[in-house]
Amino acid sequence: MPTTRSRAGVASVCASALTLSGLLVTGVIAADPAAAADPAGYQNVRINEVTSSNSDTVELYNSGSAPVSLSGWKMSDNGFSPQAFSPSAGTIAAGGFVTFDSPKGLGDADTLVLYTSGGTVVDRVDWATDEAKPAMARCGGDGTGGWVTETSATTFGFVNAPGCPSSVPAASRVRINEVTSSGADTVELYNGGTSAVSLASWRYVDGDTGHSAATISSSSPSATSIPAGGYVTFDSTIGLGDNDSVFLLDGSGDTVDSVTWATDGAKPSDQRCANGTGGFATATTATLGAANSCPGSGGGGGGGGGQLLGGGGSLTSGCTPEEPSGTGSAPSGTQPWPGGQDVTIADNVCAFTTSTGPEGRDLSGLAFDPSNPSVLWAAKNKNWLFKLVKSGGKWIPDASWSATGKQIRFAGGSGEPDSEGLTVGPNGHLYVTSERDNDDNSVPEDTIMEFDPSASGSTLTPIHQWDMTAQFPQLDTGSKDDANLGFEGVGYVPDSWLTANGWTDPLTGAAYNPANYPLHGSGLFFAGLEWDGTLHVYGLNSDGTFTTFGTVATGERSVMDVTYDAGTQRIVATCDNTCGETHTFLKVGSGGAIVPDVTYTNPTVMPVDNLEGFAIAPTSTCVAGSREAVWSDDGIYGFGSGTSSSGHALYSGTFPC
Repeated sequence: MPTTRSRAGVASVCASALTLSGLLVTGVIAADPAAAADPAGYQNVRINEVTSSNSDTVELYNSGSAPVSLSGWKMSDNGFSPQAFSPSAGTIAAGGFVTFDSPKGLGDADTLVLYTSGGTVVDRVDWATDEAKPAMARCGGDGTGGWVTETSATTFGFVNAPGCPSSVPAASRVRINEVTSSGADTVELYNGGTSAVSLASWRYVDGDTGHSAATISSSSPSATSIPAGGYVTFDSTIGLGDNDSVFLLDGSGDTVDSVTWATDGAKPSDQRCANGTGGFATATTATLGAANSCPGSGGGGGGGGGQLLGGGGSLTSGCTPEEPSGTGSAPSGTQPWPGGQDVTIADNVCAFTTSTGPEGRDLSGLAFDPSNPSVLWAAKNKNWLFKLVKSGGKWIPDASWSATGKQIRFAGGSGEPDSEGLTVGPNGHLYVTSERDNDDNSVPEDTIMEFDPSASGSTLTPIHQWDMTAQFPQLDTGSKDDANLGFEGVGYVPDSWLTANGWTDPLTGAAYNPANYPLHGSGLFFAGLEWDGTLHVYGLNSDGTFTTFGTVATGERSVMDVTYDAGTQRIVATCDNTCGETHTFLKVGSGGAIVPDVTYTNPTVMPVDNLEGFAIAPTSTCVAGSREAVWSDDGIYGFGSGTSSSGHALYSGTFPC
């Protein structure tokens, strides 16, 4: 539940710039007559990473929704004509990667051009001396990000985020944002950075390899710089046609960004959706010099269906959003979201109204049911649980369980648990955290409760309840605000993961041996503390006692939700706008302790709110290389009053498989 720490509101620049989610993957859907021998969708294959060191390796990424055959494809550089290459796979899966070694090598300063079997240019990247060492990679989104020299080891075959610099250079935040091949053949650039960038010596070129690059400053209208958050438009002096491309190069000759389209794809225009960050979609109206709206574009993201972020909206009577509080910065080294940048609204407006929470907000903890991933469990602060199922692309209460949720009580059937986090145990039971009793909200009550979701009735009481309140005297000050900074999330972590990864038992100093704790079941529970961002590790015994295994530092200022993801083999600690909307993935380090591995921020189209719940679907649900990720908004504020996101609690996106 939102605290009343001194917190600033959502930055207006974020709310104004991020008003529409992405609609399609990079490229467009129309087929390419010039590449009739190649399957439709070649436009979605992008050069994603390249190194001019040792093996001269190239990585391709398919940002589309269907596999693409690479049969007969070729490549060239500055020193040789198109040559066949031997890819690691003959077909590149949707959301997948394929690598190959350049057949004739690549130079320190070079150009790489990728062609279909019919000779159509698919993509191109240029680099200056040593800029592809260790590699040049798209940073800020595979297939869509700007080109940046990696600062660590290459990431061939995987998402680029781990190799990307923590702070992307200002020039690499300049993106081709819109292009039209109608009339004047105009290109729009957008600067998503916080400082102006000089364009005095920047150039651009189209998909005709016989053309020389033209300078932006010599085009009309002439432009020599682009302000932070601003736009520059210019008319191409080399023309733009059907089945064409635009490649943007900085003053050093490094590729900054590119876009490729098929017949009529850039008529009237192709636009990034969302503005400055998403993949390209063909729009019905050009918006040159202003934020993209992409009206009429097809497609959708985030697990199918759903309402796109942005636009107007209205609320039902009695549903009052709560403006977010306490916006802070992300941890140092935070990486861009590794999944798709498309996000959809995934619930009905004001869907979680209850007798103890008529305002309709306060949906917090989320957890996919590992035995039935078509079920998403959700906790609402004011002592309610919801079983959600998909319908029409949205998560709605399962009427066969309860269309209005089930109320939970503390042991003995009393009180109103301030239910924040939940996880599904190996027995299918729900383990729910509470940080206080809402009947007396100035007194902390940090507990973990076990509920059997198959129990009958509209009210659930715990089978077991473990009370850890005495461990946190700093929360017992008589202040409701301090009492509200307790257990926010909990995740069940199987013993098999802990033992396989060599976790050291803090109580013995030796390798963790589950047999030493015969009553705890088959795993441990990691509870996240909002107070300081630590995880507290417990063995929950069947006799109602518990074993405390100490704490884990997440590097986050606070923790709002905790989950164990079998797909990445990581524990995930989530923080809302307090920590810049971030998710820290933790592993067992070489010394046997659980330590942070990598931290990701949310997709840039997401609102900066009290997004307290986070869940990733199991890998068994993977489609086209992605699986669903879901966020919950504790205050249903969205982008604010009048936007379509206001009054909604759930957002759906994608995460790599």
